[in-house]
Amino acid sequence: MKAGGVCFCLGVALFAASSAVGQVSSADHTGIHKIRHVIIIMQENRSFDSYFGTFPGADGIPSKDGAFTVCNPDPRAGTCQSPYHDKNDVNGGGPHYARDSRKSIDNGRMDGFVIGAEGAFKGCGDHNNPACSTSENPDVMGYHDQREIPNYWAYARTFVLQDHMFEPDASWSLPAHLFEVSAWSAYCTRHDDPMSCTNALNAPGIPPDFHPHEQKYGGPPDPHGDPIYAWTDLTYLLHTHHVTWGYYVMKGTAPGCKDDDEKPCTPGKQGPRTPGIWNPLPYFDTVKDDGELSRIQPLEDFYKQAHDGTLPSVSWIAPAGPVSEHPPGRVSAGQSYVTSLINAVMQGPNWADSAIFLVWDDWGGFYDHVPPPVVDGNGYGLRVPGMVISPYARQHFIDHQILSFDAYLKFVEDDFLGGLRLNPKTDGRPDPRPTVREDLPILGDLVNDFDFNQKPLPPLILPVHPKTDLISNVQEK
Repeated sequence: MKAGGVCFCLGVALFAASSAVGQVSSADHTGIHKIRHVIIIMQENRSFDSYFGTFPGADGIPSKDGAFTVCNPDPRAGTCQSPYHDKNDVNGGGPHYARDSRKSIDNGRMDGFVIGAEGAFKGCGDHNNPACSTSENPDVMGYHDQREIPNYWAYARTFVLQDHMFEPDASWSLPAHLFEVSAWSAYCTRHDDPMSCTNALNAPGIPPDFHPHEQKYGGPPDPHGDPIYAWTDLTYLLHTHHVTWGYYVMKGTAPGCKDDDEKPCTPGKQGPRTPGIWNPLPYFDTVKDDGELSRIQPLEDFYKQAHDGTLPSVSWIAPAGPVSEHPPGRVSAGQSYVTSLINAVMQGPNWADSAIFLVWDDWGGFYDHVPPPVVDGNGYGLRVPGMVISPYARQHFIDHQILSFDAYLKFVEDDFLGGLRLNPKTDGRPDPRPTVREDLPILGDLVNDFDFNQKPLPPLILPVHPKTDLISNVQEK
């Protein structure tokens, strides 16, 4: 099959062979410093099985003799739903607060996805509300494959696909994005006092436009107005050790709802100076105290820096609603946006020493069949797609290591900080986090996804608008 000039004709045997060596026994860090630019692209709300459940060689949807062997109870229909191929460009998903994670997992039975979707709020004005679903008929058992997401499958086939990447927390977007930059989610009561922070899986300090969600699903309204993020994040260590970083925010709409979440409301505007659940760094005391708010930048700066070869050592990229793939965002729009980001890096001077980590922040209510490991009271959460794209990425490789977003911090710390961790005992800024996530024995090492002795891989420039089988199932406004 071809899509936009990209051929998908490699044999299944190749992927089965690469899969067999996906679990590497020990990491070789001797070449890690060949990576001088780490770029983390975070998309929204997709489970591994919903995008790669049929990828050859991956730990995908269980099947036998060509038929799926799993089925989720559907009380409304009095039957159960099996996974099915979904061509729709817009998906509904399901609720995805911490309580929904527990329901979906159902003590390891992984059979609560349809039940959860049927119990979600419908007709919400802000569909980024984690209590909502955008579909009257649950579509959480649907999956896409190379016919709908050819570019994502092309990256997975050419570089590294991680089939045991788990959300670090068993909850929704805000805690996931907090873990992305700090390996923790907390609620704090005093500025510049990390010891005032307490663990908060579901309701950390929440931006003002999300206060109704706090009241309903996490706790009381925040008396401080703006949240306080006083604990230690990775930018503190980067700043202390003179390592450059950038957090890039696309202009557009941001999740948020000022009215009751069962009533229609309008998402707010988003930009680099707009704190929110996908852009939490402006609320971190460390970022403000270190005078580094200017490192939170418009996405246009990323494209320019990629073109000029002036990217910082560490980059995080946050989407806007329409390209986030968060229902009801179109799958096609998200794929095109991500492709444009990766093309920009590949066509610029920094490709030669870059590692792009592509991941989705949480499962979004979509089905996945793998019970997540329990490492502490926060997680892990459900499995999400993850990829490594780099000139030094292993070719045609499926990584079976157990991973979470904590592995990104670990890689950055090993590459740029000499292995220093976000550890209250050693980082110079104690906080009461329950676990040093980067040092958990269960956590795999991203170094295993690289071969620093191989001839560097060339760029894979893909069409920004590939040919797909996606169906426009909603009326454009």
